[in-house]
Amino acid sequence: MTATPDPLRIVIAEDAAIMRDGLTQTLTRRGHDVVAAVADAEALRRAVDEHRPDVAVIDVRMPPTHTDEGLRAAQAIHKDHPGVGVLVFSQYIETQSATELFASAPAGVGYLLKDRVADVSDFIDAIARVAHGGTVLDPEVVRQLLTASRRGDTLAALTPREREVLSLIAQGRSTRPSLPRCSSRRRSWRSTSRTSSTSSAWPPTTTTTAVSSPPSATWSPSRM
Repeated sequence: MTATPDPLRIVIAEDAAIMRDGLTQTLTRRGHDVVAAVADAEALRRAVDEHRPDVAVIDVRMPPTHTDEGLRAAQAIHKDHPGVGVLVFSQYIETQSATELFASAPAGVGYLLKDRVADVSDFIDAIARVAHGGTVLDPEVVRQLLTASRRGDTLAALTPREREVLSLIAQGRSTRPSLPRCSSRRRSWRSTSRTSSTSSAWPPTTTTTAVSSPPSATWSPSRM
């Protein structure tokens, strides 16, 4: 395996031992440095405080309650260490915690669904994008966040630019009009640039969804 030209320092938080070991081996083979691999949110926060990685890859459901510990930890890390990218990697979508995470500041934040990542190289690329300040979203995550927003009747409170950005993301398109649209069966997330807009006007609605649908057919790249 050829080493990446720009190795990243990564912390992994995943309570499933086999998944945690698999992620560690995959990232190490790609030339990255996994400085810590932990099984719970408290250990994650300690590892980030100690190692100050480029990015943390975080599962949603971890001990002790297996609800949204990972997302809550991601919020705290994003607030306390804004230079550390946070990529949520789960099979569940927790809309309330996710919207709070993205509303604070979307740069350097991502949310991918395990069952919808069909290519390891694309996953590695997503980690690098988040580490360098990009925003990476699976279209299914975007769809559910927009659905929750509409249920809360909050879209009317968004600015015209914010509504435009949400609409483009829902269509799987880039917020930078100069970029071409690309299609790929394997690439299943939406990636936006550091300048993409988001809003804090999300509803306090909590929805937990387990997703096992096939990947989306649209991927809109955004170069830093």
